[in-house]
Amino acid sequence: MTLLTTGGTIASSRDERGVSRPMAGVGVDVDGVRVREVMTKDSSALELEDLDAIRVAVVDALAQDGCVGVVVLHGTDTMEESALLVDLFHDDDRPVVFTGAQRTADHPDPDGSRNIADAVAAARSERGVLVAFGGRLLPARGAIKKHTSDLDAFFSAALPRPKPLSWCSIAETRVDVIALYPGVDGAAIEACRERGASGIVLEAMGSGNANTHVVRAVKDCVAVGLRVVVTTRVPFGETSSTYGGGGGGHDLLQAGAVFSRELRAGQARIQLAALIASGASDRDVVDAFA
Repeated sequence: MTLLTTGGTIASSRDERGVSRPMAGVGVDVDGVRVREVMTKDSSALELEDLDAIRVAVVDALAQDGCVGVVVLHGTDTMEESALLVDLFHDDDRPVVFTGAQRTADHPDPDGSRNIADAVAAARSERGVLVAFGGRLLPARGAIKKHTSDLDAFFSAALPRPKPLSWCSIAETRVDVIALYPGVDGAAIEACRERGASGIVLEAMGSGNANTHVVRAVKDCVAVGLRVVVTTRVPFGETSSTYGGGGGGHDLLQAGAVFSRELRAGQARIQLAALIASGASDRDVVDAFA
């Protein structure tokens, strides 16, 4: 088994002012586990090329003789994105288990050691890409960080896993997330298009609703080949395209947007980037999010 470290709170300590900072050499020592440091970053600072690097490191670890599974230590802020990227391309029966911590390594009662133990156990017995955190073992697909500080920090819906994609880097595929709100216009959508976005994820209201300004901007984007995916700012529940006439979900669908049934904005962005990078057809994109 191999344990990959990338940084995050689990590999951080606090300075004299109480500021947490990632540190090199996390010092993990588990019997029978090889440890490799991939990077030392807070997960909020990760770029898409870093997510690519994590996926490549996972594949390299699985290629080593006798490797039964991989554990990835990762910051909690964007663990759901990195875990989904690995899951989208994972075509191996062996498990890849992501974990991290809410408390720094030098905390009087750190949670990282317990999470590592759970992740290592899962990497010896489970299948697929998983998140082990706070005593729970969750599928990576559909995972979200549900609380900023609770030790039981993650939730995951039970979602069907699509067929793995053939590997391709997402580092050069720009997909932006835009939050919608009362009175929003199309300015942010237009700005993302002008900056060269290949796709846009709308964090819509309710079950996936907007207004006429947004619908008009979406229609313009789709007309020039941009993929637009609709998710919701509501934490739980499915999106639906049932409202129409004033810029609701039905109008967004008619304008050419694709509805992400369950994936929230962070994971929807990663999935859309992977689909675009792999040359997926419009039908493939619809099916992947349905």
